[in-house]
Amino acid sequence: MIEVVDISRTYTIGESQVRALNGVSLTIGPGEFVAIMGASGSGKSTLMHILGLLDVPDSGTYRLMGKEVSKLNGDELATLRNNVAGFVFQQFHLLGRMSTIDNVMLPCIYSDERGDFRADALKRLDMVGLGHRAGHRPNQMSGGEQQRVAIARALIRDPMIIFADEPTGNLDTKNSHEIMRILTELHWQGKTVIMVTHEPDIADYAGRVITMKDGQIIEDRKKEGMEFRAEASPAVMKIEHQPLFKPSRMLGFVSQAFRSITSNKIRTLLSVLGILVGVASVIAMMALGAGAKASMEERLKSMGSNLLSIRGGSARIRGAAQGSGTFTRFTAQDAEAIAGLKPLVSRVSGEVSGSAQLVFEDKNWNSSVDGVDYEYGQMRSAVPTTGRWFTRQELQSRRKVAIVGTTVVSELFGNGDPVGKIIKINRINFTIIGVAPPKGFAGRRDQDDVVLIPVTTAMHRVLGKDYFDNIYVEVSSAGNIEPAKQAIDALVRKRHKIQPDDEDSFNIRDMTEFQQMLSATTQTMSMLLGSIAAISLVVGGIGIMNIMLVSVTERTREIGLRKAIGARKGDIMLQFLIESVGMTLSGGIIGIGVGIGVSELLSTFAGWAVETSMFSVVLATGFSVLIGLFFGLWPARKAAALKPVEALRYE
Repeated sequence: MIEVVDISRTYTIGESQVRALNGVSLTIGPGEFVAIMGASGSGKSTLMHILGLLDVPDSGTYRLMGKEVSKLNGDELATLRNNVAGFVFQQFHLLGRMSTIDNVMLPCIYSDERGDFRADALKRLDMVGLGHRAGHRPNQMSGGEQQRVAIARALIRDPMIIFADEPTGNLDTKNSHEIMRILTELHWQGKTVIMVTHEPDIADYAGRVITMKDGQIIEDRKKEGMEFRAEASPAVMKIEHQPLFKPSRMLGFVSQAFRSITSNKIRTLLSVLGILVGVASVIAMMALGAGAKASMEERLKSMGSNLLSIRGGSARIRGAAQGSGTFTRFTAQDAEAIAGLKPLVSRVSGEVSGSAQLVFEDKNWNSSVDGVDYEYGQMRSAVPTTGRWFTRQELQSRRKVAIVGTTVVSELFGNGDPVGKIIKINRINFTIIGVAPPKGFAGRRDQDDVVLIPVTTAMHRVLGKDYFDNIYVEVSSAGNIEPAKQAIDALVRKRHKIQPDDEDSFNIRDMTEFQQMLSATTQTMSMLLGSIAAISLVVGGIGIMNIMLVSVTERTREIGLRKAIGARKGDIMLQFLIESVGMTLSGGIIGIGVGIGVSELLSTFAGWAVETSMFSVVLATGFSVLIGLFFGLWPARKAAALKPVEALRYE
């Protein structure tokens, strides 16, 4: 069954090299019970590790059931350990967060078989007399009971060989002989048992005792008359390569990851908190950005499309006039002339502005008054949501009718309907015929704190002006904006006799450019808010990586155990990645709820415009998974790279 020829193993400790095995040759037949003895440093444990496929020799050959295994890679050795070998360790190596039966079933996770593992585990526990303790944790059991659980775990995959590394080293005499009784029964059932011990009375249970010194076998003694029967073993062993991603394996890994995450709740909570804050920030920031963008789009929509604004005075940059101060005053005749620039111009509206005191019953309010033309309602998206716009007849006859903004309504009428009510504007009675749609703030100016009246009424009855403060021009299409600006400039210069070399006494403002600027600003702010939130997520991810690295260090022996019972590199890596993603995903899901809640609170109590989108939820969830994968990759690779024998020895 086992044949090793001239194997050697050297370890490097610091700057010195220690030769643990020096040309060892050995043959072990099926069904033998072999005890390997020797003083500390004799090489007995190193030989056991090589025979148990936990380590490989530097030189020599090792044939197991006809298969040369000394040159196999790590995953192939792991598959062999899971199918052929069962391990019983001096330190028991039971996982404290798992019940007895779950510890026994652990090797099944790394197998590719499907079946009732729980029933099989109970059967093994009954074999060692612990069926009644299946639900207990290791810390609720004595040392002898823990070692019996370890034996049950070693038997769960029905291995041909049992490797027992000083199985009684941490037990009293009574428990030691109980463990040896179980191993002897396994031997009589046909199992090959290879045991390391330094106690002669324990070695007496074996039918063959090998004594080692200085990395060499100095004695190989067989007991006379000791009978045994061997299990049938294949002449040549085959290694089947199994896929990593199988449903049964994945479910096992997810279950293991969940146990690991919930075993240290405080640390997990603190780790998840960073991701939670990051995701909540992403959701809230993107909701604020989307809300601001939607609000800005409404404002841009209210400005109208393809709009030009013409006003007297030279252009101003940061509040400073660029000309000498000359000023062109526009009249109704100018507006009519501009309206005649067909087909470049679709509609024109003159505007005069001023302030006035509004009075309704015992309430008064100071507000802005804008006198506008009939076309203004369509051009500036000001058509009333309640009531109506004034007619051309009302414009021509200078009727005293008004459309009020929502701020004026709330100040003078509260929740009442203002349509049909009479208010005084600078002591002149006006009938309210409509309520303008809400537009929000433009900088510091409340665009809803306004009263719109016919421009003729404003000029001749309220404000006493004979010129327009502003003329709005709606261009027929976006492609005609520049030609329209040039045509209007030429027309105004001609009508007001402004020479080509004279300084501008008027300016034409393209509202489309202003809209594009506001849109770009809003987009930049949204990106800035998203970037700030993303930084929070990255910081949370670094926290996850830190915790996972600490976890790898703390669980080094556990990793060694998992590899000893058949976990491949990919299995270990996948399990730690699942743990990392599990933490970030749970933090992300909670963070989504918190982020939406914060957004709603900001909307309710601060009055900010927010708009939570499914895109932000999907983005935050996906980013959480990516953070878990990215920042969990290094700890997972570090865990997967550990050698089983070194991990089991870790202090």
